[in-house]
Amino acid sequence: MKSLSRLPRQDIAAKIFHWVNIVSLFIMLTSGLQIYNANPVFGGRAGWHIPPIFTLGGWLAGGRHWHFAAMWLFSLNLVFYGIYILVSRRWKHRFVSDKDIKALKLSQNQKRRAYAWHRIAYTAIVPILLLAIFSGLGMYKPAQFHWIVDCFGDWQALRIVHFATVPLVIIFATIHALLGRKVGGDRLLESMFW
Repeated sequence: MKSLSRLPRQDIAAKIFHWVNIVSLFIMLTSGLQIYNANPVFGGRAGWHIPPIFTLGGWLAGGRHWHFAAMWLFSLNLVFYGIYILVSRRWKHRFVSDKDIKALKLSQNQKRRAYAWHRIAYTAIVPILLLAIFSGLGMYKPAQFHWIVDCFGDWQALRIVHFATVPLVIIFATIHALLGRKVGGDRLLESMFW
């Protein structure tokens, strides 16, 4: 077994952020699938249903309760992490810059190129998460936030956009982990949690 002292060091804030994200995203995904089963986005009530083993909540209201509870946890976690990277000035190392674009064009250093791709992915996920939260708020309180529904044209379009953010977040998480592993190996990934 590897010694934990030999792992790359990560701030406790990064560890907490990653754990809260994994737990809240898992709850939102499984409870969202329970909500989906009540009235599938694609095909209406006759649409494809998710097997119950992959859902959380047991029924529509149960799925909604779990989903909205995890949504607040996830959203507050993002706000706190955003404040953390602003205050600690880590944002300079997290988001894409012109140096990353130049590195992709000119650099032969594979590690440097992986860092550049990582920053591009990290930057690209921000508007996707904002879209997921914005569209989710419209679905959460459609009477109070009717203007959000109007921004998407109608309720069905809002649901499709919100549903489409799910695979994008999963793709980001996969790319994020693969790029992290490419740069720092399993030791880096382990250090983000332990």
